[in-house]
Amino acid sequence: MNFADAVISITDVTARDGFQMERTWIPTETKIEIINQVTAAGINRIEAAAFVSPKKVPQMRDAEAVIAGLFRRDGLTVAALVANLKGAERALAAGVDELQTVISVSETHNLKNVDRDLDTSIKEIGEIASLAREHDRALNVSLSTVFGCTYEGTMPVEKTVRVIESLTNYGISTFMLSDTIGMANPRQIYDHTTKLQKEFPRLLFGLHLHNALGMGLANVLAGYEAGIVHFDAAVGGIGGCPFTPDAPGNVCTEDLTFMFQEMGLNTGIDVPRLVNLAQKIEALFGRTLPGYMMKAKNVSFCD
Repeated sequence: MNFADAVISITDVTARDGFQMERTWIPTETKIEIINQVTAAGINRIEAAAFVSPKKVPQMRDAEAVIAGLFRRDGLTVAALVANLKGAERALAAGVDELQTVISVSETHNLKNVDRDLDTSIKEIGEIASLAREHDRALNVSLSTVFGCTYEGTMPVEKTVRVIESLTNYGISTFMLSDTIGMANPRQIYDHTTKLQKEFPRLLFGLHLHNALGMGLANVLAGYEAGIVHFDAAVGGIGGCPFTPDAPGNVCTEDLTFMFQEMGLNTGIDVPRLVNLAQKIEALFGRTLPGYMMKAKNVSFCD
């Protein structure tokens, strides 16, 4: 793979996947400030909030105010997670550019995550897709537990194929493959993504990876070697799923970006600026974050 010729797309999910597990309330103004600093560092797509039940995810109860307060520079895409039709209506009213919804490949995890069986979720995603088309907005689907589930174990790729086949009937063409519990390995990532791209050559796939076993960046590279160029990440490596026991953090935005830059790819992202932001978030949370670049000393950065 020629990294110098590649174009990597990074969606930063700090403000949604990163913040959703935090028990201590993060003020709305702080969320907005952090998101604006992320985008000022050169990130062109963000998942800024989740329009979900505040009883289930209290940290997201200010989603409308967060979206309203963002600096919307040219070229920036603001996406938000929605779990049902009501959430999609709220997100569209708030003015997001894209909708992101979620369904688990694992039936058990889907029930715990969105209180629905797979068939019901698939039908509701179809309704969300119709609403998105009415508003001329894109709908992307995150497929959770693609590689493994706390409750059901390793997931065969055939289960993912069946869910994707059902959703393409609604015109959905972009899917994020999520290692929700961080149990995937590079060979598994490569094999799954290769098979899915071969099975669905007209669809767009990305990876949403967690770093429970320290294999996050190795899995990113395996996905890239299989042809994946879109990745989700969070500053400082924060985040995880509230409905997965001991959920790990996300692949770290600044670590992922630095890796590709060191391999000769200019991402257009200011890594030192993200490192500085990660250190500020660490101080805000009052605990050590898992990111590596924020701990590195005397590291020279590529242009």
